[in-house]
Amino acid sequence: MVYIIEDKCDYCGICVSVCPPNVIELKENNIKILEGCTDCKLCVYVCPYKAVKENERRI
Repeated sequence: MVYIIEDKCDYCGICVSVCPPNVIELKENNIKILEGCTDCKLCVYVCPYKAVKENERRI
């Protein structure tokens, strides 16, 4: 699962535009990932601010 580091986010909306299930919500200076994320990580790869990260899985 991915998450957003809001301190790094510039609210540019690039992640919103590439999200296949359309579950990233951006309203003014508030962004969140809603239920339904397929963990494709496209948002992680396109974020120019490195504000979208994936959770590390513990084994």
